[in-house]
Amino acid sequence: MSRVAYVDGQYLPHRFAAVHVEDRGYQFADGVYEVLAVVGGHLVDEGPHLARLARSLAGLRMAPPIGDSALKIVIREVVRRNRVHDGIVYLQITRGVAPRDHAFPKAARPVLTVTSRSRRSADPRVAAAGVAVITLPDLRWRRCDIKSVALLPNVLGKQQAREAGAYEAWLVDDEGHVTEGTSTNSWIVTADGSVITRRADAAILNGVSRLAVFDIIRREGYLFVERSFTVAEARSASEAFLTSTTAELLPVVKIDGEPVGGGVPGPITLRLRELYLAHAAAAA
Repeated sequence: MSRVAYVDGQYLPHRFAAVHVEDRGYQFADGVYEVLAVVGGHLVDEGPHLARLARSLAGLRMAPPIGDSALKIVIREVVRRNRVHDGIVYLQITRGVAPRDHAFPKAARPVLTVTSRSRRSADPRVAAAGVAVITLPDLRWRRCDIKSVALLPNVLGKQQAREAGAYEAWLVDDEGHVTEGTSTNSWIVTADGSVITRRADAAILNGVSRLAVFDIIRREGYLFVERSFTVAEARSASEAFLTSTTAELLPVVKIDGEPVGGGVPGPITLRLRELYLAHAAAAA
């Protein structure tokens, strides 16, 4: 069956789905996006994703193209038409089509596109072995809390990680503190069992999976602190892991070629992964 996309009010065969050459998302990266997981045919954490979408739109002073109720119908219809049982939904909103000019156009109308595709969960063997990360200077803009489509520094960082044989790059600010990964949030576990992640400021995207793990940590009674940590602290941590909608929760066992803890996934990380996967499966 051919894939189907929703583009500006129409359901179209994926191969014919296109936006105008003067769409501001193409010309200026003037747009925002969200990625939702589909598990068992159901959307995971839809409410938090749509709430973050609204915050991103407000941050760019952009009007939503349709209301939340209509958007939920479109998302579900795209999932249905693509017969996605386990996979993702990608939705993007740009400021619209207008002659190229940096200032906001007066007459442009926001454009919504939605796609969905099947994908497998992270290979359990990857989670069992853990992944490696490298560290790179954080070269992104100063409003990373907005989920903007302007992702070129993230793309370059991810490519550098892949070329180094690593899964992810953790980005480091001018003070030597880890902000987050190119497409994931970053976490460590200290020797006393405290779970640490940077607080949600403008330097990071407040991940929906991050928030879900917060709830799990509080429910299970783990020690937890929202604060910055340095690369040196991460390298000397007992455990480390990363989270995102697409990566779920993966143990980090190596940073810049040096093992974290014993160089194997730690018990707290593995338990949190188990609980996170149960949370995602509960959507079904």
